[in-house]
Amino acid sequence: MNIEIIQATENDSLDLSVMTGELLQEIMDKINIKAFNFNLEETHKRAEDLISKNIYFVFIAKDKNKPIGFISMYESYALYAEGAYGTIPELYVREEYRSLNIGKSLLKRAKEFAISKNWKRFEVTTPPLPQFDRTLLFYQDNNFEISGGRKLKADI
Repeated sequence: MNIEIIQATENDSLDLSVMTGELLQEIMDKINIKAFNFNLEETHKRAEDLISKNIYFVFIAKDKNKPIGFISMYESYALYAEGAYGTIPELYVREEYRSLNIGKSLLKRAKEFAISKNWKRFEVTTPPLPQFDRTLLFYQDNNFEISGGRKLKADI
């Protein structure tokens, strides 16, 4: 296995979008709720747009040029966080590559990027459900700590 982690460009948008669909389907399968309205074409356009505007930062793990996982980030701001910080909306590793430290390598590369942006911290949300205990443990094993609250949303 020859894994490399590269920063995504607009040219990686389709691969990124396909993996996003896989991630969302996996979440919906675990919770048995259709929580997302995924459309590959729309997601592809959105990924191209956000990456090209340099407001959505993605690192993709590849095995011999085959995309096997990714981490995405965007810059957030809050007084409680002492200014700018990174939010991780997605981190995904294809199932056959799990438990090979790919996720850990993606987080390491994201941390290097965060340091270059002078971010003070990362925030990530994982559902407080037993189906996601392994995900929570992964983040805790990588120096994330529970900071309270649950992620809520309101469609506008």
